Amino acid sequence: MHPNPAFRSADHAKDIAFARARGFGTLCVSAEPVPLLAHVPFALSENGHRAMLHLVRSNPIARRTDSEAPARIAVMGPDSYISPDWYGVDDQVPTWNYVAVHLTGRLIRQPQEDMRVMLDHQSGMAEAHLAPKPVWQTDKMTPEVLERMMRQIVPFHFEVEQIDATWKLGQNKPDAVRMAAAEAVEADGVGQELVALAALMRDPPEL
Repeated sequence: MHPNPAFRSADHAKDIAFARARGFGTLCVSAEPVPLLAHVPFALSENGHRAMLHLVRSNPIARRTDSEAPARIAVMGPDSYISPDWYGVDDQVPTWNYVAVHLTGRLIRQPQEDMRVMLDHQSGMAEAHLAPKPVWQTDKMTPEVLERMMRQIVPFHFEVEQIDATWKLGQNKPDAVRMAAAEAVEADGVGQELVALAALMRDPPEL
């Protein structure tokens, strides 16, 4: 997380809402010689206390987590390079604006028989965004195929113990300077989800 308190979130309601809507992040578990990472969809509860996720059984994190392990999920949002030329004032330096939320806690392996209910819950949250398309659930699958698939994935809960967030949107700049940079991000930015980032820069959330 960025050390400047101007970008650090104190009220985590918006951080939870952001991570919940995103529903995808990088799961990190300590290991030697390097940490283990997995890119996972997850379903975060409304209060942000627990996430459901699953891993392929052959994933190194699944193989080494028989019960529970300390872990973190990093959730990235829109981002872009910010050129000093965009500010319209002298003596500025290049930077990168972005949104990121880190969920820190414990990854806890669940009984294998919970996998189907968890998968229906996770897919249901994603499918809800596709309405009026009928919701996909596991009962649409051939039982034999479903059983084979269920053996290949492992259910986990992620108990959230700490939330950290950075909303680096140029809040440390005068309004006119930040607005000028937002216009340039939307027109010529180098990054991801430039329109969304520009909108956040124009109207940064209260931190």
